[in-house]
Amino acid sequence: MKVRSANVTDVKAIHALINCYAERDQMLFRSMADIFTNLQTFLVVELDGETIGCCAIEVIWSDLAEIKSLAVDESHQSKGAGAMLVNAAVEQARRLGVPKVFGLTLKPEFFGKLGFQVVNKDSLPMKVWSDCARCTKQQNCDETAVVKLIEGSCCPVRQ
Repeated sequence: MKVRSANVTDVKAIHALINCYAERDQMLFRSMADIFTNLQTFLVVELDGETIGCCAIEVIWSDLAEIKSLAVDESHQSKGAGAMLVNAAVEQARRLGVPKVFGLTLKPEFFGKLGFQVVNKDSLPMKVWSDCARCTKQQNCDETAVVKLIEGSCCPVRQ
């Protein structure tokens, strides 16, 4: 297995992975157009040339990035692909100088194993909730907010 930046040939697989879980109300639906528009934020994990997992890392503000659309094909779960994707997304945020990464998840214990802490959703800035406007569970959200502080992410300000 290897993690890499997504490219246009991955879009159909990313769309299928995300929407498989979205159909079960476990993730937000993403259109092909949305995936193409945000392709540069996506990472994929591939095995033997097949895209078996994806996630996106989106910078929200100077001090915060979100891991979104984390999905691994069911036949490849519990084999490390999800952890590889999350770790690569955190590393991407570190390289960008973002000191904190968060996610909204139905599986906080998975993120806990990767060094994330459960936090109160209200502790996150309002800008985080833009996706919630299109979620059917707005008023009855069952997701847990998790945050990880990233060591070594501070970049010097250049004048």
